[in-house]
Amino acid sequence: MSQPDTEEILEVCGKVGEILLNAGAETSRIETTVEYIGHAAGARVACYATITAVFVSLENESRTRLIKSSLGGFNLQKVDELNQLSREFVAHKITFSDLEREVARIERQVINFPWWARILGAGWVSVAPMLLFKATNGDLAWAFFVGIFGYLGAEFVGRRTTTPYFKEATGAFVVAILAELLMNIGWGDSAGNIIISALMPLVPGVAITNAIREILSRQIISGIVRTVDAVFVAGAIGSGVVIAIVLTQVLGGR
Repeated sequence: MSQPDTEEILEVCGKVGEILLNAGAETSRIETTVEYIGHAAGARVACYATITAVFVSLENESRTRLIKSSLGGFNLQKVDELNQLSREFVAHKITFSDLEREVARIERQVINFPWWARILGAGWVSVAPMLLFKATNGDLAWAFFVGIFGYLGAEFVGRRTTTPYFKEATGAFVVAILAELLMNIGWGDSAGNIIISALMPLVPGVAITNAIREILSRQIISGIVRTVDAVFVAGAIGSGVVIAIVLTQVLGGR
């Protein structure tokens, strides 16, 4: 098999960096993966990644590929598949043509769980904190359903607006309204416990984890940006809860 030229290597490395960036991989992982692939292909590739862009260039040459992205979601399955693919290529278990074909497949692939699995997942995640609170069986069950409705509300709004953090605020608002309503009609024992538990599907756990990993990897700028984004998400969630509680208190006082 013929050796790939530097233009092909630069194209594939840029595509790998783009997929990893859009999938929410930490910047150190993007840089390492891209450079390993480039070196294994026989080119001296240098990669620099930020939270919203990846620069891939060939050392001692003027050619550079720039990929821009916006701070967004996560797709850890794509990150895992590309990590495994890069390890196989570096170990010479697959050829460059195989790598190129698989990268194109992963890019086209739409990886997501079916709706029913995501809905059930949101419900079970909402139940878990209740076990720590030693809540009643009634609140345990209500947290399951309130968490599902909060998740559905957030997804509904997220599909209809691109306003940052509005999705999370809406989900939190739905959770708090339902929890307060259950408490007021006497079906729930603790609105606070239900709210805290049902908010779990909206909490930016992956973003916080990646922010810590970035900082520990000395990627300070990316770590700070991810941390600030996670704080804004948490602030939006808190705002939705506060607005819902105030609204129910005002309406209940009439």
